[in-house]
Amino acid sequence: MKLSRQFTVFGSAIFCVVIFSLYLMLDRGHLDHPQSPRREGSFPQGQLSMLQEKIDHLERLLAENNEIISNIRDSVINLSESVEDGPKSSQGNFSQGAGSHILPSQLSLSVDPADCLFASQSGSQHSDVQMLDVYSLISFDNPDGGVWKQGFDIKYETNEWDTEPLRVFVVPHSHNDPGWLKTFSEYFRDKTQYIFNNMVLKLKEDSRRKFMWSEISYLSEWWDIIDVQKKDAVKSLIENGQFEIVTGGWVMADEATPHYFALIDQLIEGHQWLESNLGVKPRSGWAIDPFGHSPTMAYLLKRAGFSHMLIQRVHYAIKKHFSLHKTLEFFWRQNWDLGSVTDILCHMMPFYSYDIPHTCGPDPKICCQFDFKRLPGGRFGCPWGVPPETIHPGNVQSRAQMLLDQYRKKSKLFRTKVLLAPLGDDFRYCEYTEWDLQFKNYQQLFDYMNSQPKFKVKIQFGTLSDYFDALDEADATEKEKSQSMFPVLSGDFFTYADRDDHYWSGYFTSRPFYKRMDRIMESHLRAAEILYYFALRQAQKYKINTFLSTSLYTALTEARRNLGLFQHHDAITGTAKDWVVVDYGTRLFHSLMILEKIIGNSAFLLILKDKHTYDPYFSDTFLEMDLKQKSQDSLPQRNIIKLVAEPRYLVVYNPLEQDRISVVSVYVSSPNVQVLSASGKPIEVQVSAVWNTAHVVSETAYEISFLAYTPPLGITVYKMLNSANSNSHLADYILYNGEAEGGEIFNVKNMMNAEEAITLENSFIVLWFSQSGLMEKMMTKEDGKHHEVSVQFSWYGTTSKRDKSGAYLFLPDGIAKPYVYTTLPVVRVTRGKLYSEVTCFFDHVTHRVRLYHIRGIEGQSVEVSNIVDIRKVYNREIAMRISSDIKSQNRFYTDLNGYQIQPRMTMSKLPLQANVYPMTTMAYVQDAEHRLTLLSAQSLGVSSLNSGQIEVIMDRRLMQDDNRGLGQGVHDNKVTANLFRILLEKRSTINMEEEKNPVSYPSLLSHITSSFMNHPVFIMARTPFSPSLELLDEFSPLLSSLPCDIHLVNLRTIQSKVGSGFSDEAALILHRKGFDCQFSSKDTGLLCSTTQGKMLVQKLFNKFIVESITPSSLSLMHTPPGAQNLSEINLSPMEISTFRIRLR
Repeated sequence: MKLSRQFTVFGSAIFCVVIFSLYLMLDRGHLDHPQSPRREGSFPQGQLSMLQEKIDHLERLLAENNEIISNIRDSVINLSESVEDGPKSSQGNFSQGAGSHILPSQLSLSVDPADCLFASQSGSQHSDVQMLDVYSLISFDNPDGGVWKQGFDIKYETNEWDTEPLRVFVVPHSHNDPGWLKTFSEYFRDKTQYIFNNMVLKLKEDSRRKFMWSEISYLSEWWDIIDVQKKDAVKSLIENGQFEIVTGGWVMADEATPHYFALIDQLIEGHQWLESNLGVKPRSGWAIDPFGHSPTMAYLLKRAGFSHMLIQRVHYAIKKHFSLHKTLEFFWRQNWDLGSVTDILCHMMPFYSYDIPHTCGPDPKICCQFDFKRLPGGRFGCPWGVPPETIHPGNVQSRAQMLLDQYRKKSKLFRTKVLLAPLGDDFRYCEYTEWDLQFKNYQQLFDYMNSQPKFKVKIQFGTLSDYFDALDEADATEKEKSQSMFPVLSGDFFTYADRDDHYWSGYFTSRPFYKRMDRIMESHLRAAEILYYFALRQAQKYKINTFLSTSLYTALTEARRNLGLFQHHDAITGTAKDWVVVDYGTRLFHSLMILEKIIGNSAFLLILKDKHTYDPYFSDTFLEMDLKQKSQDSLPQRNIIKLVAEPRYLVVYNPLEQDRISVVSVYVSSPNVQVLSASGKPIEVQVSAVWNTAHVVSETAYEISFLAYTPPLGITVYKMLNSANSNSHLADYILYNGEAEGGEIFNVKNMMNAEEAITLENSFIVLWFSQSGLMEKMMTKEDGKHHEVSVQFSWYGTTSKRDKSGAYLFLPDGIAKPYVYTTLPVVRVTRGKLYSEVTCFFDHVTHRVRLYHIRGIEGQSVEVSNIVDIRKVYNREIAMRISSDIKSQNRFYTDLNGYQIQPRMTMSKLPLQANVYPMTTMAYVQDAEHRLTLLSAQSLGVSSLNSGQIEVIMDRRLMQDDNRGLGQGVHDNKVTANLFRILLEKRSTINMEEEKNPVSYPSLLSHITSSFMNHPVFIMARTPFSPSLELLDEFSPLLSSLPCDIHLVNLRTIQSKVGSGFSDEAALILHRKGFDCQFSSKDTGLLCSTTQGKMLVQKLFNKFIVESITPSSLSLMHTPPGAQNLSEINLSPMEISTFRIRLR
């Protein structure tokens, strides 16, 4: 019987695939318009009506198809493919989630062969400077360079400017950290507001004066408290070019630890604020303080419509190398770019710092004498011992010559006769007097220099764009003769060192509790944005005014801004004072609470059968989040759902753009539980114990787990009731080296130590563990090969030298020492129907390794969870090392901002700390046959110090300052949760020459596994005392999964043109991921296909009609010329694009 049913299913499935392929062929044949007319209205009428007939016919075919599929769904309910029966789990059939959707366990993923071309091409082989090569060239020997300590002696001939004078732009600026040694609000109150107030007065005094600003968080704070006259003054200063906004993000973001979702979001927040308050569109990027620079930022700026950018904190040896070769100005091109579409002109500042002593030229002793805030009698002077002098007719000649000499020397490091000389520092121009001191003294120097033809110089105050405009002019003149004078560069600028062996790799991990919280906040914000826009459209359709009031949108805006603030280069980095960290944490925590309310309210409206029964009073209490965080510094805890005889509703929201089958777990008050799909079909359940400690079982809570099917971006409703149930399976336990207490209903064995190896197994993987519960070996069933994949913990200490590790710097005392334990830890083995796991309890880490018994995505990798607690250690950092037999030599790969992969080389000529790199979402090692990936749900520092190894630093506790201005160590450690997955994949047809390419891509499976981790399903329980309103079975806003390689980054409601409310448009941000096809696409469990980046607009949404969709620049600043309503979205690999969309 069972066999014949399987044949029926299989036959029907093939029939579906054939019909669907036919549909796709017809679809593609008729609807792939040529590339150029990507607009509607470019077809003759007759052709259109033929097309319409064909489409109607196909839709009828599809409807029949759907009927067949629904028959298949019913047949599949009891098929055991959805949950395989591992040898260690009890036998029995298992229903498939809601029992209504297929898990194509036998179907191969259909990848369009054309989608594989991109990754197989070699990337930007045609860049003039490849950073991987630069690292190989440089000796990193750090000789003394004289007055420019990290450089060399610069010489010039006085006649060099005879034909073309030197053009100098002195650019006044003030760097304002939105939190560091003080909180954002304290800095604003004590310093920043006065900078703005003085600017308005002082720039008006002389139209030759200029000033620029980058952090919109501060500008917006000030804007809210000033009068109309001041606002008008600012607008006129912008109009006449005296005041420029550069970058215009909410903050000057860190570039190592943020995810690209948050980088884009804070850019949009700043640009949207500027559009509605000042009507300004920034065009130059200014990043003088992030600790190392990522090409992801260059790409995002380019997509936002920028043409130029500036960076500063780059390894001193690279600055010297670039200065020698005059490559400090270059077109920065993405590693993966096959053409030049991503090029953006970048200026790298040549010297140690962005302060005045290090920006006029190579000699800080001389440049410091031209920082007129340091005049004698002021609060601070020049550390080189020679103070500035006020300029007067008696000294103007000698002082002008001295300063011009520095400018000329600095200009010798560049290819044009245009020079940038920044004039500013942290929180400068705060006092009224400094404006006069700097501007009046410099103006006298300018007037004198410009009046002396023999000096061959034109000098003035300028903004960043004044400089870049002049640079473009100079380059255009050169281009007429040949090509651009600037080289093309690809690669990144990590890991930063500012002097000696002081590498800034500590901050990749510092304050990891908040790095994890940041990621949770991002997934909440994205989920809230998407649900809120859908709910808003329905509220407008049904005229539900209580939902349409602006309070939810105001709260959403505040959450965007709090996440944006945390991307600041002293926030997410973990490099601020303790109480400032608490301030950031409190803002994030407060916004998390608000986002949960928005998610709950929106989901409630979307699943209400009768929308008119929506009541905001009930909506706040109708759905309750399964996970609750009690305070800004505690880990989220599960709510216990009280079961009663009447059904309790469980609402599961899938924030991903693909169909999803995943294990959902909740805590309930009784082990006798039945879970039903919305249509009333019973679902198999694993009942597990909730452990209060390593060996005490809770008597009041039980964990139930079941397979939930959720549509893309959709919601599914389940019912739970308290009743004895034949579909529930109790987990079994073995406790080694400990005695279990409680949990009478479970089968719990106590054993003194493991005589034989502990193993876990599912249909993809077998794992072996040591007596102490640590993984030692792995077998993938695809090829039956045994691999050493072992996990160990280790400690780093800090050096005994004067300079030690701190918030920024990692200065270890040598290689890591193994984590030593004197007695074997308690090891708890769980064996269940849906998942099995091994948990071991060490003093400083609770380490859990879990395998899911499902045929989908989650069954193919190993989930690793660590709860780390190093609050009692002294000057130590704890690392997790994964060792394998993969022959990766000294090459490994880390991601940049969750956006792209950067190949790395572990170099013996560099100190250990220089070989640590930032990992936002993944790192991998590989050889010709296999790839081992560590996927991460938080940003941390990672290295591969030996072949086949990946080591990740999970937390650091350091008792001293590292002399970078913070003035404290890092000792506010929290109990911190780290979440990872380990994925071992077989590679096929590898040409080892290709391994030397400067580009690499994850597999599709790896991409989607990462998405699953970073965007978990949201589980909400209907509260027992909520009114009995009728709910829909599901809310399914998309017609089908988006293609596997397309990620919906955000669907972000756009602010209204006037006031602080919302408009009816949203920013639809899509990212087409680059992926490597040299991995098996059999049995991946992916419920999607790929389509060469094409999507028909009318085939996207199910519950909504697309009124309009038009292309936009990334941050909504610009609309491309000739942009019209699209009928098809077309994305290139790696492309991130924003569209203005209006749904109804």
